[in-house]
Amino acid sequence: MAYKSMKQALLDLEQTGQLVRIKQEVDPYLEMAEIHWRVFDAKGPAILFENVKGSKFPAVSNLYGTFERTRFLFRHTLAKVQKVIELKIDPMQLMKKPGRYLGTPFTALTGLPRKAWRKPVKYGECKISDLPQIQAWPMDGGAFITLPQVLSMPPKDRNVMHSNLGMYRIQLSGNDYKMDEEIGLHYQIHRGIGVHHSQYNQTDDPFKVSIFVGGPPSHAFSAIMPLPEGLSEMTFAGLLNGRAFRYFWEDDYLLSADADFCITGEVVKGKKKPEGPFGDHLGYYSLTHDFPYMKVDKVYHRKDAVWHFTAVGRPPAEDSSFGYLIHELVKELTPQEFPGLKDIHAVDAAGVHPLLLAVGSERYMPFRERQPEEILTIANRILGSGQTSLAKFLLIAADGDRPQPLDTHDMPDFFQHVLERINWERDLHFQTKTTIDTLDYSGSGWNQGSKVVMACCGPKLRELGRELPRHLRLPQNFKSPQLVLPGVLAIQAAAFKDQSSAKAELDQLTTELAGQDLEQFPLIILADDSAFMAQTLNNFLWAAFTRTNPSHDIYGVNSFVEFKHWGCKGPLILDARIKPHHAPVLEMDPAVSKKVDQLFAKGGVLAHIK
Repeated sequence: MAYKSMKQALLDLEQTGQLVRIKQEVDPYLEMAEIHWRVFDAKGPAILFENVKGSKFPAVSNLYGTFERTRFLFRHTLAKVQKVIELKIDPMQLMKKPGRYLGTPFTALTGLPRKAWRKPVKYGECKISDLPQIQAWPMDGGAFITLPQVLSMPPKDRNVMHSNLGMYRIQLSGNDYKMDEEIGLHYQIHRGIGVHHSQYNQTDDPFKVSIFVGGPPSHAFSAIMPLPEGLSEMTFAGLLNGRAFRYFWEDDYLLSADADFCITGEVVKGKKKPEGPFGDHLGYYSLTHDFPYMKVDKVYHRKDAVWHFTAVGRPPAEDSSFGYLIHELVKELTPQEFPGLKDIHAVDAAGVHPLLLAVGSERYMPFRERQPEEILTIANRILGSGQTSLAKFLLIAADGDRPQPLDTHDMPDFFQHVLERINWERDLHFQTKTTIDTLDYSGSGWNQGSKVVMACCGPKLRELGRELPRHLRLPQNFKSPQLVLPGVLAIQAAAFKDQSSAKAELDQLTTELAGQDLEQFPLIILADDSAFMAQTLNNFLWAAFTRTNPSHDIYGVNSFVEFKHWGCKGPLILDARIKPHHAPVLEMDPAVSKKVDQLFAKGGVLAHIK
């Protein structure tokens, strides 16, 4: 069954017990987001807010709140799309296994966008201020669209296959935007819309953009799908839905016929306005920066329009399902994109870009002692390709160093494997003064920071400690050692002041540790709160890798520089304390939390969700 609308998908979920309706009025300022987070954390159903304060439109969130529900929404098409991808990898499979791919050509036909004669999205018009003004975090700069599908075209081009459909942040209110007239458009590096923006800057043509909200669930997913440049996301949306993407032209804007809402407008060329702050998917606020903005032309909506949103914040979150489904769909493409790569995992709990785990083949010199060679070539390929180029920490291991296969998604086992084999004197490879994720404030400037490859290959070098070392001696101002994982210690330190003070503190610590037997603990994390760091695996992944800039925050016991190569003979130390230039951590409003408690209390509409 292919969904023709968001409403049809919601009815499907409701009939299978996967949707809850909230009929009482709910405030879009902080309250809806807090409800969303609690239901998401409980692995609860999709949430239909029928009465949004200040808006006539209902809103839905947590649509993709569990991996199981995400698979359910695409249950009729997922296997078919995977077969299309298999044939893309090896077209000869059609000749070898014709029975398996009998219906695949018909599946591919659904990827061809179709011009619409019916135009449900043009049922009515409204203003930006009529839309649900959802603000998720207290310091957010205003209301945002969190699941927008932003469509742009190259200049003087009406070939829909040349379109770009991306998910970029849209600020509806606040800052210097004129309500109902202007909205913010935040996009980052390596985004398709940037190519179009550059092209329009070379012309006198107006840069017209359409923003869709809602529609069949595959449409929002397609906007975040990493596709090769030149391949339209509209194609993927049709494939995954099992029904061609319907479109039409209106006043030189390309519109989605099946969207619940469509905002049209022109990007103002050569000008920017402040955008943000915004509680983002790293678990911190992205701060206020100047970004492009749009002059609003029209806001269309369908008769039964439902506003589709999510609450963005520290992972895991609802958008984690996007990463899960992307991995399911493209895992067979990985060897084609990265020769020699066996497995790769952008760690969601660490904010995706800060930490990549990978497994690669090591075949360069099979006749001598194994050491990282081919996997370094693979690592360079990863750091030189599209979105993976934004990785900050890349931990890559060679396969074949043990009988059982290594799985990057089994993170405790992966870290144990790496830490048992890593040689800090040889296996650290830095890139300095380079680009990192726009939303990552751990670097030396906006979009500026460093990267490190940690590559391990060869036999096991050490046993890892599984309990605190009995005679660990720490200098003054270092305390509360905690075992995070086998071989990983967290040590609490005084608050970070500045880089020069940190160096003096770390010199003191490394000098003290140099005379102690810490072979079983190759990794030490400095933390503001060591108990928090050690409490859960997700806490470790989040705090350790979002708060460190490799070139500035990696230290080591008995460190050395050999020509241009840095290494250490003892434990590696990550200074994962919060720095003064870091963005604030996301925290909920206690008053709002207390109000939301009533919905989950006995007799409340959400009392059954725990």
